[in-house]
Amino acid sequence: MENSKYPKFTFTWIGGVALVVGLFVGTMAVSLFSTFWKVVFKENLELKDWFLMVANSVGFLTAIAFFDFFIVRRTTQKKLNFNLSSVNFSTYLLIFPMMAGMMFISEFIAAQIPTTGPFFGDFYEYFTQLMSQLTDNPAVMIIMTVIMAPIFEEIIFRGIIQKGLINKGVEPWKAILYASIIFGVVHGNPWQFISAVMLGCVLGLVYHKTKSLLMPILLHAFNNLTLSLLVLYGKDESFAKVLNISEWLVLAVGIVLFSLFYYLFMKKYKVHYAEM
Repeated sequence: MENSKYPKFTFTWIGGVALVVGLFVGTMAVSLFSTFWKVVFKENLELKDWFLMVANSVGFLTAIAFFDFFIVRRTTQKKLNFNLSSVNFSTYLLIFPMMAGMMFISEFIAAQIPTTGPFFGDFYEYFTQLMSQLTDNPAVMIIMTVIMAPIFEEIIFRGIIQKGLINKGVEPWKAILYASIIFGVVHGNPWQFISAVMLGCVLGLVYHKTKSLLMPILLHAFNNLTLSLLVLYGKDESFAKVLNISEWLVLAVGIVLFSLFYYLFMKKYKVHYAEM
């Protein structure tokens, strides 16, 4: 492991600060540029469909860059680098149905959170209005949710936080859970929090077992693409509502899919593989 081309960095609260500061610096840079453009050219870039996409990209990139330069390179003398190799085809046949099963289960559980009432009602209305802005331009929505979000978020939550915690000596299952909880919290609402934590655990498990960051990126993209298509063509993120079937049926199918393919995946990756 010491001769690995991948840096063996650790993740601590200092690393968390580096990520947050980097995100803040990137976001402020975009905001200042937008203000400059508005003053000089009398055009508000924030009204453009692509502005949110660019702002998010810059924020994520600076967060990753700060962690790379201030944490990874200073402690390992190597630059941040991840294993993005593919796996054998049989693994794909196991992890995608397993992910689909967890998507069904998480939908059922998230659906139990109220969307009406004095608190949840207003919060849900604000959340749905925010999400509706993404669907104004389907192309931008697909690029943001299916390409950019999986890449940037998996680098940060699985590649940096989860891997850094494991390198620090945290038990893998705890590191997977901690990274998934943080992943859920940053989504900023209770409905996505539940789904993000549950799906994050699958993403973290797959990454830990395969040692390839490409796998959770592809699974994350698969999840987001599926939900994007449901929203664009079914006008709702719910499988039950779009397909007009019972929530309990969705749950039952999810449990069967996840249980079966989780068992097969864990059986296949019973041996712990090292990242060389």
